[in-house]
Amino acid sequence: MTHLKAAIASVAVAGIAAAVLVSAARPALAGTAGQPLAIVASLDQVVTNITNWLVGLLVGLATLLLTVGGVRYLLAGGDPGEVQRAKNTLRYSAIGYGVAILAPLLVRILKGFVGG
Repeated sequence: MTHLKAAIASVAVAGIAAAVLVSAARPALAGTAGQPLAIVASLDQVVTNITNWLVGLLVGLATLLLTVGGVRYLLAGGDPGEVQRAKNTLRYSAIGYGVAILAPLLVRILKGFVGG
């Protein structure tokens, strides 16, 4: 019964967080009719924009894995197999955060190799 209460509390917290984020969001393209979405001056700027986009995507996926791992850990109920799966999911989310942090450095190294 305590696991069910913990799961319900986790879902409630996630729902409140999602509601706050959605209410604070604003439309991405509001008021841009007839205007170009982006003006890029160089290939370096394109690579930087793609890197920033990928880092955001990686952080989002790592956060999703962190949430899933936490919920799995809460709902494991002492089952060693489920606890190990939850720990693996948490480990994968930490790897995802590490890759997201190192992505700009990796891009910089690759740009050095190709002469950028």
